[in-house]
Amino acid sequence: MNFTDKTLKCRDCGQEFVFSAAEQELFASVGHEHDPSRCQSCRAARKERQAAAAGVRGPVRTTREMHEATCAACGAKAELPFIPRNDRPVYCRPCYAKVRAHR
Repeated sequence: MNFTDKTLKCRDCGQEFVFSAAEQELFASVGHEHDPSRCQSCRAARKERQAAAAGVRGPVRTTREMHEATCAACGAKAELPFIPRNDRPVYCRPCYAKVRAHR
């Protein structure tokens, strides 16, 4: 499918925002059928309000907490989005790509 940038109007603040071709492709790949109706900042504010209403304290996590480990293949430092366990090997990005290619 061929996507092109679209200019949309936010339903909350009324500002125009660009719904890029890359964002459209991502939306389509995860099954969203409709264009977003809110700009990025209004979407973030809405998530904060929903989290507060649900009793979640503090800001909504927007970045992942990363954990350090040593690569089982090359010994380099690896950053992981999960806490590594001792019963399974962990790999840095290049080594993981090699291991995954051989599966």
